[in-house]
Amino acid sequence: MPDLDQPAPPARRRRAQATVAAVVALAVAVAVGAWSLRDRVDGDGGAPDGAAAFDAGPVGGAPVCAGRAARAPRELRGMWITTVNNIDWPSRRGLPAETVRAELRSWLDLAVRHNHNAVFVHVRPSGDALWPSRYAPWSEWLTGHRDGRDPGWDPMEFMVAEAHARNLEFHAWFNPYRGGQPATVGGPGPRLDRLAPTHPLRRHPDWAVTYPSADQPGSRLYFNPGIPEARTFVEDSMLEAVERYDVDGVHFDDFFYPYPEAGQDFADDAAFARYGRGFTDKHAWRRDNVNTLVREMSERIKATKPWVKFGISPFGIWRNKRTDPAGSATAGLQSYDDIYADTRLWVRKQWLDYVVPQLYWHIGFGKADYARLLPWWTATVRGTRVQLYIGQADYRVGERGAWRDPGELDRQLVLNRRHGVSGSVHFSARQVRADKLGAVSRYSAAHYAGPALVPTMAQLPAAPPAAPTPIPPRREDGGGVVLGWRGHDAASFAVYRVDGDTARLVGTTRGTRWVDRTAPADRPVSYCVSGLDRSGNEGRLSPPVQLDA
Repeated sequence: MPDLDQPAPPARRRRAQATVAAVVALAVAVAVGAWSLRDRVDGDGGAPDGAAAFDAGPVGGAPVCAGRAARAPRELRGMWITTVNNIDWPSRRGLPAETVRAELRSWLDLAVRHNHNAVFVHVRPSGDALWPSRYAPWSEWLTGHRDGRDPGWDPMEFMVAEAHARNLEFHAWFNPYRGGQPATVGGPGPRLDRLAPTHPLRRHPDWAVTYPSADQPGSRLYFNPGIPEARTFVEDSMLEAVERYDVDGVHFDDFFYPYPEAGQDFADDAAFARYGRGFTDKHAWRRDNVNTLVREMSERIKATKPWVKFGISPFGIWRNKRTDPAGSATAGLQSYDDIYADTRLWVRKQWLDYVVPQLYWHIGFGKADYARLLPWWTATVRGTRVQLYIGQADYRVGERGAWRDPGELDRQLVLNRRHGVSGSVHFSARQVRADKLGAVSRYSAAHYAGPALVPTMAQLPAAPPAAPTPIPPRREDGGGVVLGWRGHDAASFAVYRVDGDTARLVGTTRGTRWVDRTAPADRPVSYCVSGLDRSGNEGRLSPPVQLDA
């Protein structure tokens, strides 16, 4: 995930300020650019989106509705909804609760219009929380204050309920080790006194590291990953949300140890001396610290709620081939070496349910060609149970070079499908709504024209429900067809309509009533409905029901 709150270098900042949309450009295009994959490879950028794996669907062989084969695409389609710096939501700090709720509904409705089936919402951007937490203060991006004051309502409860009402999976997005941004400068060491009184780093100043150093602009506070007590506390603070809320996934992006700054080192010598566990190489120890966090979170999530998915969206380059023969044909920053994120290991160990590499470069980019990186990632997940989704750089559309072509993302989606990628997540919601150059409309029409079911995961609990019992349909005055059924312990339902030689998926819902507003009015229509369990496993289709013209 691009670092959305790090100030851009002076030259980039000047370029950003030249645009009329200075705030948005600074927060999204330039501040992202300051940390984006483009800068980390010293050049231009690009990104992909997920492809679709088409599945026969329900158990018991190829499903049939009214004598026609029933088909449903299986792919994850989502977007990131970013809270830090109010990039996406809420639009400003300190808004009235009803305004915040209305904005969130608008983002979820946008996802539905684009036939997405998941949202990834930033709920712990920086050692804070968008729920009443025992471990962290309220987020200033919601309340407008850094003192931890209670807004008087529970955004997480609301977000999960509203997402599920639209049959969208809700993935809670956490930044594990961020502790405060930016850290307040003025004197040696981190300024903890301006954090909320309940902030854990005020109670445990020995856990805090400032990076870059406190005399540098844009420095921020981190929980020290090398201190076991700090790591456990961070895990506990995230698992609290899993325990209390009906989330579908736990999601990290690429912020573990901070991205390197010239001439700066992460001040963890004391922690290494005390907790080094026999490591002689501090870099290997740092990698092991991150590996331990990922492994422990995987184990603890499954012990708490086995159906909750765990995924990470890492920087798109693990290692370059010139450094490691197992690496990719790239020449950029290496997450293994530079931020101590051994993403390949996490996949091979199957600590993750899904991985969403941020391939934020265009097809043909010399130092990180999307068309060459994508096969590396598909080969990395091959033979594991880890599903591959791709992080799409919608935010790059309109930038110079290849990103001035509105067809770039469309072509990346074509490549994803060709390589069997299981889905896509778009960065970010604001850019999906902006639809620069019509690029979003273009790829949505080509790839997201109808709904899709989320991919199933063999490692998750499975209990496909019995076939629903349909209720005779009827037409609304406006022409839509009202469908109803009695469900049998299903978490959600899929609706198929016979069109020609195929019964295709036309809707999904968590209720037992659905209105088909695209049904033809000049001929009879037939429908079947299936139930799905919490993990997306589909039961048998209902008997068909027909409605005359």
